[in-house]
Amino acid sequence: MPMQSPGHGSPGVPPRDGRTTPLVEPARTPGRYRVTFLWRARSEDERAVVLINTLTDRDRHTGDIGAHVMTREPGGDVLSLTYELEGDLRASYQILPCEQVPGTDRDSWLRVMTTALPDPGNPVMVPGSHGRNPSSLLELPEAPAQPYRDRRPGVPGGRVHESAVAGRRVWVYTPPGHEASAAETSEREVPGTPGSSAVSAVPAAPVAPAAPMAERDGGVAGHRGGGPYPVLVLLDGDVWAGRIAPTMDNLIAEGRIPPTVVLLPDAVDRPTRLREMACHEPFVRHLADDLLPWAQQEWGVTGDPGLTVVAGQSFGGLTASYAAFTAPERFGNVLSQSGSYWWSDDDPEWLTRSYERAPRLPVRFHVEAGRLEWMLLAENRRFAGVLAAKGYEVTFTEYNGGHDPACWLGGLASGLSGLAAGWS
Repeated sequence: MPMQSPGHGSPGVPPRDGRTTPLVEPARTPGRYRVTFLWRARSEDERAVVLINTLTDRDRHTGDIGAHVMTREPGGDVLSLTYELEGDLRASYQILPCEQVPGTDRDSWLRVMTTALPDPGNPVMVPGSHGRNPSSLLELPEAPAQPYRDRRPGVPGGRVHESAVAGRRVWVYTPPGHEASAAETSEREVPGTPGSSAVSAVPAAPVAPAAPMAERDGGVAGHRGGGPYPVLVLLDGDVWAGRIAPTMDNLIAEGRIPPTVVLLPDAVDRPTRLREMACHEPFVRHLADDLLPWAQQEWGVTGDPGLTVVAGQSFGGLTASYAAFTAPERFGNVLSQSGSYWWSDDDPEWLTRSYERAPRLPVRFHVEAGRLEWMLLAENRRFAGVLAAKGYEVTFTEYNGGHDPACWLGGLASGLSGLAAGWS
């Protein structure tokens, strides 16, 4: 079920006038909007800080978050803060109630990230991950369309199964009508998949109209029924397993992609993720030599690298590109979102220079990053530029947003449909 805001009168809820928050009105400058956040304080001493994904964090890195501290309106318990923002912004955000404004050091900020709350006046939320609270969703009037995010009535639903490969948990999305045998695989329905319409995230850019796949040259008839199925390896599977099904169902129903199996390997924990998703060849070998052969046998996926996509966000985006560099015989398509191409501290932009020096590989790319991503936008531009200069087929997209799941799910939809348009 969709998450709902608490009833009026709860702590933090704005005045009882029926409004949802934040309040949005056009600014004097065309294309910009005044966005006002509200919070009802629970005591005379309570303060609050607005945490807009990436935007507040940028100022935290400069050591001053004063621009994000709410002020108390005269004669009442309501705190408010108004920004003027570009009209195509999409961002997740939270509000931190506090008696003292937190410090900007890393330890203080880690505590902030575990205690900040969604906006109780906003009914649309982005699920939390790694034990953190949900966020609220801010979408300004000119934000790009998001046609594939939510479950649609009447659209056939795929299923999400849970299993294990070489000791690692993995979730598997199978499309409607999937016929491959998985008799020896443990299976359960994952919360947030069929039957759920909870908002997860939203597109970074509108998806251009396209003819259904079956109507294009070559068609996709060979991929229906029992396979072999194109396959998407989506990293950080523990984050995406409960969120990806509606998007896949809608893309398949509209013919934007053929029926596709999604493999979602677990990142295990933070230390494991930081090790494995930093150009770590043993992890790529696990994906190429354990996960994909298992999926061919159990789920009928293709062995064709041209119909195999590896996708990830942040360090996952870096890893997706590294996987194709290391094992192009397995991964012929890369979907990289907000990739950490700055890596590493000791050898900055190592992977970009590796692609620049190496012969061109038979790999296609969709790369995207947010214009607010001050910490990696330039590196993503350079990576995409190197690919283009080497003659790779690459699309590069920038969206008005940050390092944000509220943008990534929609980017997955547009990126995957763009890559699938080149399949025959």
